[in-house]
Amino acid sequence: MAAVFLVMLYEYSPLFYISVISLCFVVTAAMVLGWFGFDVPVILRSSDETESVLPVPEKRMVQVTNPFALEIGSGVASVTDGVLLRPCCLEPCVLSCFWGCGVHALQGALQTHQHGPRISTPQQFQEALHFQYHHCQSFHIGSDDREERHAEMPTDLGITDFGVLPRERYPLVALLTLAESEARDVYNIVASVTVVHVPDEKYSLSGRILFQYLLTAQGNMYELKPLFMSADIGGSSGVTDPDPNTKVPEPLHMIPNQQDDAEPALKEGEEEEWSEGKGKDCVVCQNAPVNRVLLPCRHACVCDGCVSRFQHCPICRAFVLESFALSQQAPVQQQEDEEEYLEDENE
Repeated sequence: MAAVFLVMLYEYSPLFYISVISLCFVVTAAMVLGWFGFDVPVILRSSDETESVLPVPEKRMVQVTNPFALEIGSGVASVTDGVLLRPCCLEPCVLSCFWGCGVHALQGALQTHQHGPRISTPQQFQEALHFQYHHCQSFHIGSDDREERHAEMPTDLGITDFGVLPRERYPLVALLTLAESEARDVYNIVASVTVVHVPDEKYSLSGRILFQYLLTAQGNMYELKPLFMSADIGGSSGVTDPDPNTKVPEPLHMIPNQQDDAEPALKEGEEEEWSEGKGKDCVVCQNAPVNRVLLPCRHACVCDGCVSRFQHCPICRAFVLESFALSQQAPVQQQEDEEEYLEDENE
């Protein structure tokens, strides 16, 4: 009886007919968009689709030791007054500051390291730049040295700015290299290149690090990138210009490899901090510690058990292409965490 009523309503009611056609169109469009990877509302997804989420590919990782670290020190930075740099090295190093380094010259030097002679000393870096910079000064850094170094250009050069945007020169390029030749045989990473913006009269943006590159003895180049995580976890919150009176925790960093690998460079003591798992709960299950970084958005927010349960980042909703683990977890412990999660879910 109900079927006959619906058939008659479909044949004699234009409004019902239009409603049925519109509903069919919306459902079909949602299925097509979901098939091609576009995000669709959860209410339009079927239960079979939510249960058959494809696992996120895991990026192969190699743990390495980065002997270099460089930050902008305290104080006001400017082209005329200079800038304070705070290096932190595991071995005796040489800090070379190249003021007014050409943009194309730096790109050519990095390509030279990848395809030509390897760069492991300041002299080799100068030759790769073809001496296209205004001024260079060097500092010797000890392994236990944490003092800030004041880098500045001589006043007799008369340079107060580097022109309007787009610029042909970077204000400052800082190079960290190992001072002892024996140390270059121990560490895979032999040089660190940091591009620093220093404010001037034409561009008053506050001083900050623009790019950081790590050069290896095999001729590879990695760009050092921050990981975005909750402030409770002690990582970078993604704020580009924080309040100078606020103490910002040091971020973790990741290095994407050009050979489809990625290497996490954890600072000293951070690996132990992550293994403790205190105050680092997964944003999905709120049970296990955060141990997964999602790519390409670089949000560290989920555990090993929850990373395979969705295809979009729970923080920014970006489509997840790959992921990697911050620390290797034992299979038995991982299985116990998954069983505990399933028990909580059943309750």
